[in-house]
Amino acid sequence: MASKLDIPLHGTALNIVRQCGPVLSGVLESKFGCKAIIDGVDFERDPRAAQQRRPTVKPEKRFTATLLGGVQLSVWKDDLTNVQADAVVNAANERLQHYGGLALALSNAGGPQIQRESDNYVAKNGSLKTGNAVVLGAGSLPCKKIIHAVGPWLPNQPYKSDVRRAEPLLEEVIRSILDRVEENQLQSVAIPAISSGLFNYPLSECATTIVTSVKRYYENAVYSAHFPKEIHLTNIDEPTVAEMVRACRQILTNSDSSGAATTSAASVQLGNVLLTLKTGKIEEQQTDVIVNTMSTDRDLSVGEISKALLDKASRKMQDEIWNARGTGCVVTTQPYRLRCKEVFHTSFPGASEWNSSQILLKSVSECLCLAATKNHKSIAFPAIGTGALGFSKKESAQIMTQAVVDFAQNIRAKLDVHFVIFPKDKDTFKAFEEQMGFLKHKAFHPGSTQAANWSPPPVEHVEGFRGGRAPTPQIRLTGPSNEVTREAERWLTGLLNKSSGPVIICNNFIQHFGEQQHLQLSRLFKEGLSSEEFFKNGRAGLTVSGKSVEDVVVAGLQVEAMLCSIQRDFAAEEEGIMLQALSTNNLSFGRKMVDNRRPEFMERCSTFKKDGLWILKMDKVENGTLETLFGLKKNQLSCTIPPRRMLQRIPAHFCEMVSHIGFHAEYAPPDEPLYGEGIYFAGDVKAAMEVWKPPKEEKEYLYFVEAEVLTGRSTPGQKGLILPPAVGTDPLDMYDSVNGEPDVSVVFSGHQALPTYIFTCKMR
Repeated sequence: MASKLDIPLHGTALNIVRQCGPVLSGVLESKFGCKAIIDGVDFERDPRAAQQRRPTVKPEKRFTATLLGGVQLSVWKDDLTNVQADAVVNAANERLQHYGGLALALSNAGGPQIQRESDNYVAKNGSLKTGNAVVLGAGSLPCKKIIHAVGPWLPNQPYKSDVRRAEPLLEEVIRSILDRVEENQLQSVAIPAISSGLFNYPLSECATTIVTSVKRYYENAVYSAHFPKEIHLTNIDEPTVAEMVRACRQILTNSDSSGAATTSAASVQLGNVLLTLKTGKIEEQQTDVIVNTMSTDRDLSVGEISKALLDKASRKMQDEIWNARGTGCVVTTQPYRLRCKEVFHTSFPGASEWNSSQILLKSVSECLCLAATKNHKSIAFPAIGTGALGFSKKESAQIMTQAVVDFAQNIRAKLDVHFVIFPKDKDTFKAFEEQMGFLKHKAFHPGSTQAANWSPPPVEHVEGFRGGRAPTPQIRLTGPSNEVTREAERWLTGLLNKSSGPVIICNNFIQHFGEQQHLQLSRLFKEGLSSEEFFKNGRAGLTVSGKSVEDVVVAGLQVEAMLCSIQRDFAAEEEGIMLQALSTNNLSFGRKMVDNRRPEFMERCSTFKKDGLWILKMDKVENGTLETLFGLKKNQLSCTIPPRRMLQRIPAHFCEMVSHIGFHAEYAPPDEPLYGEGIYFAGDVKAAMEVWKPPKEEKEYLYFVEAEVLTGRSTPGQKGLILPPAVGTDPLDMYDSVNGEPDVSVVFSGHQALPTYIFTCKMR
C-alpha cells in the first residue's frame, strides 16, 4: 500500500534542497525506494547536481547527407560516452574543469586521466580561449581522442542581441574542431550541441549555426585538405536530436516541410519522462495506467470519461470503487476489460476558487508519483480540469503540463506520459498542442543543471487564472509502505534539520571507493570543507566537516549519491556473475508480503515478542537464481548437516540488495568482528540484538533477514580470519564456517546463505 508524507521546507533545509534537490531525490529513491517530488523550490545552478547518471540509449541514426568532398554528415541519438569514433567532442570550459553536464559524464566514463591530462595542459599552456579546441587523450572511453572545445557562454534566458554576439564564436569553435580533425588525420568525429546546455545557447539557433558552419567549412576547404569520412552530430536527448534533424533538412536538403514534421509538438522529452500528446479515446489506451476523473460520490456513471471507462470495463469496476477504502485523491482499481494494468480514479473534493489549481496540480502529481512507485512504464491522462474545477482549456493544459515538468525534474526511472484528447475536441487539442510547443522550445537536457532551473510560466500567470498561489516549499515523499516512508523521512529530516557538527556516513561500501571517487571527493572538499575516512571494528565510514552546516550537508548528500552509484554498480556486477554461473540471461527477484494470519507469521511473531519486538511486516523473498546457487553450494560442500535457520539485522537500504543478489559482508558488519571478516548470522533474536546493537539514538524500525545458512563443519573463529581455517594439514581442506558466542555463525561465501524472509519490526 503506497504511503505519502509531506515534509515542509524552510530556513537551512530550504537552502540545502535549493543546492542539491535532484541529487537528494536520486538518493531517496536508491536508498529507500521512495519517490520525492519537490514543490516550490527554485534550484541553484550547482554543477554538482549534474552528477546523476546519464540515461542509456540505443544508438539511432536519424538523418544522413553527403557534403562536398564526400564527407558523410549524420544525426544520431546516442550517448557520447559510448560512441566508437576516432574522436568525440567535449563541451568544455576555459579551465578544462569537467565538473558538470557532458564534461563530467565523459570524465567519469573515461577515468581520472581525463581530468589529469586536462589539468596538465592548462598548467603548461594556460586557459583554452572561447572558440578554440584542443585534442587530448580519451582515457578508457571507446573513442581514440577527445577534442575539448570551448563554446560561447550566454546569460540565462538570453536576449536576441546576446545570441547575435555569440554566433560568430560558435562558428569559430566548429571551425576549430574541424581544423583539429584535419591536423590529426581523424576519420570520424562526434560533435554534440555545444553551448546549448549549461552555456544557455538557445537550442534551435545552436543547431542551425552548427550545421551551417560544418557545411561552409567543407564548401570552402582546399582540395588538398584532409576530409574525414564521417561527422556525427550526436546528442542523447530527444529535443536536441530533433532540432539537429530539422536544421539538417532545412540547410542541407532545403526541405522545410520535412523539418516542420520533425519538430512537431506531438512529443517532448523531459529528462526521463517522455510526454506525448495524441488524439484518441481514453478507454482504448494500452498504457500501464489509465487515469479517470470520477465524481466525489464515486459514481462512475457520472461524467463522459468515467462513463466511457465503465462501459468498456464492466460493472465490476463500479463495485470495486464503492468497496475501496481511503479518502485520498486517487483510488486504484483493476482494469477488467480495459487494456491497461490499473486504473487510477481521481476526484476533487472541496474544490474552490482559491485552491482549485493546487487540487488539479496535486491530483496529476499523485497519479504520476504512484505510477512510478509501482514501477509502471506508461500512464494516460484525459484533459482534466475543465469540468468541476471550471478551468479553461488553456489553463487545464498549462497546469497538467506543469505537474509533469515538476515530476520529471526528480524522477530517475523512465516513464511515458500520454495526454489523450477526444478526437472531436479540436479546441482542447489546440490548447494542449500550444503548451507542448512551448515545452518543445524550452525542454531541458537530461543530466545537466539546466533541468533544475527551468519550468514553464507559473500557474498564476495564465490568462484568467483565479487567485492561484505559488506552491509552499516542501518535499512530497511517496513510498511502497508506511514503514519505508517513515524511515526515509527520519533520515532526511535528520540531515535537513542539522544545526551543527559534522555529517558522519557509516557504510562499508566506502571501502569500494577507487581513484575516481577519491578524485571526486578532492574536488568536492576544496572550499572550507574536509573529509576523513575511518575503519574501526570492521566498519567503514566517512566524516564530512566544515564551518557551514549547509555546505557540510550538501557535501554529505553528494557522498551518499556516490555510494548509491557504487552499490548499483556492485549489484549489477554480482548479477552478471550469477547469470554467468548458471548460463542464463534472466534473473527475477522480488518480495511478497505474508498475511499476518499465516502460521509462519504467527510463529515468528511469538518468537520476536519474547525479545521485545513487534513484527509489523513479514516479506517472503522470491529469487529462484539464489535458490539454485544455494543448492549448488550445498552440493559443493557435501553438507550432511541440514542448514540452520538464522537471522541478520541489516539497515533498511540493504533489504532490496539482499533480495536481489543475496548476502555480502558489506551489508551488516557486526559491532565487534571477533570471529573473522566474513558474513555474520545469529541463531535467534536475542543473539542478533547482541551482535548488532541498536544505536543509542532510538530508531523507529529495525530490519531482520531470516536465512537458511549452511554452517556445515564448523570451528571456533578468531579475529582477522578471511577464510575458514584448515581442518588438518591439508590447506585446501577447510571448515565450512566458524562460530562464536552468543550463538554466532560466520560464513565466507554469500551463496552459503539463502534469504527467505525479511521482517520490519518495532521495539516495544
